[in-house]
Amino acid sequence: MDFALNDDQRAIQDAARQFAEAELAPHSAEWDETKHFPVEVMKHAAEMGFCGIYTGEEHGGMALGRVEAALIFEELSRGDVSTAAFISIHNMATWMIDKFGSDELRGRYVPRLTTMELIASYCLTEPGSGSDAAGLRTTAKLDGDHWVLNGSKAFISGAGTSDVYVVMARTGQDGPKGISTFVVEKDAPGLSFGAQERKMGWNSQPTAIVAFDDCRIPAANLLGKEGDGFRYAMMGLDGGRLNIAACSLGGARLALETTQAYVTTRKQFGKPLSDFQNTQFKLADMATQLEACRLLVLRGAWALDTRHPEATKWCAMAKRFATDACFQIADEALQLHGGYGYLKDYPLERIVRDLRVHRILEGTNEIMRVITAREMLRQ
Repeated sequence: MDFALNDDQRAIQDAARQFAEAELAPHSAEWDETKHFPVEVMKHAAEMGFCGIYTGEEHGGMALGRVEAALIFEELSRGDVSTAAFISIHNMATWMIDKFGSDELRGRYVPRLTTMELIASYCLTEPGSGSDAAGLRTTAKLDGDHWVLNGSKAFISGAGTSDVYVVMARTGQDGPKGISTFVVEKDAPGLSFGAQERKMGWNSQPTAIVAFDDCRIPAANLLGKEGDGFRYAMMGLDGGRLNIAACSLGGARLALETTQAYVTTRKQFGKPLSDFQNTQFKLADMATQLEACRLLVLRGAWALDTRHPEATKWCAMAKRFATDACFQIADEALQLHGGYGYLKDYPLERIVRDLRVHRILEGTNEIMRVITAREMLRQ
């Protein structure tokens, strides 16, 4: 068992760190304050290969593994959690088109997605079906050489700005086997978007409802086989859960590093906070939790890379543990800053707000427990 990164992985990690420090971190507070979606900066990320990390090389992807993706997203999110998280969603949608699409679909979209000439969104959740994803009610009916979609999707990152939407819709029976996946372009007739949601965090990316009112798309825009869409969506989410867990790592790491520096200079009762045993114990616990989270995320990434039969369980465990623990680390970091942690002059309150949603999206942490227990009891 070797825990060391190889030379290529260290180089990838260093490149992501340098990009985050130069292009993300200096603007993170401003983007949060002004709710700016940094498309041009994300295109710079695409130039580094970060918008097609595990997409195949044929159409411009890097064809890296999920371990490398976890390393990249930890570094990017240390620069800005919200923007890194959107890049992770774009990667998931791009990979799904590349993995399951026809040669024609792949050739039409993937080269422009890996460069971020086109931006992609993932559309599964609906106003009436969140955790019960297989209960979705958006429909797609074949009408000649077009599919006609009706329904709506909720909490969609990139909605209204993204150019391509990977959409799960019902084409058959109730339950997961009646769901198919489609690629819908922004200008498709019958596609519209709701007002931008007012959110606690993730302010550097737009979020809105995506609505389909007799939305017509070419029959060729069916992704893969009819009825296999839910399986595709879940395969995408295995990696998506690792990505969002890795984004939690980066945010928590920044919170811990910021706090470690703060407690060595902030004095109370005539000595630095770092001299108090209570502070030392908190720092030790935070560092231990962060390392445990990283190991579990990399374990899940290894399981996906090696196609381990229990990969889904490991991904769910990593997402649940890392997003819970990293939020707690950020909250402790804010507490150690006292009143200053509550001010926007420091990054702590922003990190806390951004990390909170990670315990909800890509499957709530309650659903992660359901998946883990189901896989355990299936053995």
